[in-house]
Amino acid sequence: MTLLVVGSVALDSIFTPFGETADAIGGSAVYFSVAGSLLTKVQVVGVVGEDYPTEELEKLADRGIDWSGVERAKGESFRWKGKYSYDLQSRETLETRLGVFAAFQPKLPPRFQSAKYLFLGNIDPELQLGVLDQVTAPKLIVCDTMNYWIQSKKDELLTLLKRVDLLMVNDSEARELSGDWNIHRAARWILTQGPKRVVIKQGEHGALLMEPGRTFYVPAWPLEEVFDPTGAGDAFAGGFMAYLARRGEVTSERLRQAMVYGSAMGAFAVAGFGVRGFDGVTTADVQRRVARFSDLTHVSQAEQI
Repeated sequence: MTLLVVGSVALDSIFTPFGETADAIGGSAVYFSVAGSLLTKVQVVGVVGEDYPTEELEKLADRGIDWSGVERAKGESFRWKGKYSYDLQSRETLETRLGVFAAFQPKLPPRFQSAKYLFLGNIDPELQLGVLDQVTAPKLIVCDTMNYWIQSKKDELLTLLKRVDLLMVNDSEARELSGDWNIHRAARWILTQGPKRVVIKQGEHGALLMEPGRTFYVPAWPLEEVFDPTGAGDAFAGGFMAYLARRGEVTSERLRQAMVYGSAMGAFAVAGFGVRGFDGVTTADVQRRVARFSDLTHVSQAEQI
């Protein structure tokens, strides 16, 4: 089944206690597609400027990533610079330059319009709605958002939620959107706004899948070394969506399995700077890590005492 992502294609400069990198390829669509391509082919829609090293994207095309929906516009590419704390749990944005991304108007190539699995990265909700008007018969629509859009375009975001199947956000975004500090109540509130399911990413504490009447939790993979958390959430989304697209069905059981694949991808993402965490990672590596989740999470029913 075809998997399409619409989001940012950026250049990131990242500073952590363990090193730094400048102008590394990044952005939500890049992290998503690199992770997802380990399981299925991915189509990407985005925009870059004249300064973007598109040859770096082309090197990734052999993984099964179709970059033909990424337009090249006159001007500077979207750039982000950030610095992480020693424990990597908080970060400071040092610089954001939107460049050509500020005027981005997603245009889906005709052969992308029939995609069955669609992920809307955290761009302006009005643009996300515009993408929905271009797809013909998607089987699953998942969207992301961020605090900026919750604060500045909440009405448009709520309109969008009525047209998507699943919202995927982090815990702070869920709290701000719902106005409730309790993550479980926040998820239930989101379900009343239109989505059939919600996934709340909680960083090193794992992720929560909420459906009407059902809740599922997957832990983060225990890592002894983390180099760069940038893009971990987008890699989670890539693994989650790619697994569902590969299986070609959306059931409660498949969604739970997809959560595990998402967690596995997020763990690979943080193992290096930018998308370098995926260097040398194969589909077999992903399968082995997913298999180990069974031992990580399984417990037999306790005897009554």
